[in-house]
Amino acid sequence: MPLLPGAEPFAHRGSATGVLLCHGFTGCPQSLRPWAEHLAGQGLTVSLPLLPGHGTRWEDLRLTHWTDWYATVARELRELTARCDRVFVCGLSMGGTLALRLAARHGPAVAGVVVVNPAISLPWWHGYALPVLRHVVPSVRGLVSDIAKGGVRETGYTRVSLHGVHALHGLFAATRADLPRVTQPLLLLRSRVDHIVPAHDSAQVLASVSSTDVAERVLEDSFHVATLDHDAERIFQETDAFLTRLANRATRKTARDGT
Repeated sequence: MPLLPGAEPFAHRGSATGVLLCHGFTGCPQSLRPWAEHLAGQGLTVSLPLLPGHGTRWEDLRLTHWTDWYATVARELRELTARCDRVFVCGLSMGGTLALRLAARHGPAVAGVVVVNPAISLPWWHGYALPVLRHVVPSVRGLVSDIAKGGVRETGYTRVSLHGVHALHGLFAATRADLPRVTQPLLLLRSRVDHIVPAHDSAQVLASVSSTDVAERVLEDSFHVATLDHDAERIFQETDAFLTRLANRATRKTARDGT
């Protein structure tokens, strides 16, 4: 099946610091490619995979489950940890959900987490309606390109499979239960105005994780897909500062342990 323009995975072999980037639901690597390219330009090892059922046509999403999406990023994490001294996981929207679950499930293999507008819930009625509705209504209108910056478009599906939304509901439920297991340093960036994910989701993440090193940044000039919006450069700079601080901390600890 041909890929949509920009949906190709991105990988860069760089230093002993690795970064895994996870894209969002119905999106593709295009939404995170500038972030990935920036990190690669800093000399880091970067992996930005395409999730199963994404980047082709919306009908393909109904053939996958959230466990397939998670298995893909978990595999990438294992490959990065095999060749890097430390690995950070990052994500946008549902990609943030996947990043948090990786942190919860893989513990020391994840050195830190950066999430942008992380999603962790659907409206309560979805849990009652979706199991039946998905067999009656194949799809609904898509939610891509919630971007304030003029002339910028997100590559993704214009229709959303309700089978996919039902799977997404399962991912959210499983990840919410795992949030207390997240102990790694966490940087959370959220848009002041987001037409896709409510601010409550970020608040729930911050209230539920067990991390003691936590920072929240509010993005004033972007909508949901902030990685392609006015605040993209700020996201890149905040990520640089976060990774550098933690890498320096690890270096100092290694030096102390060696004396």
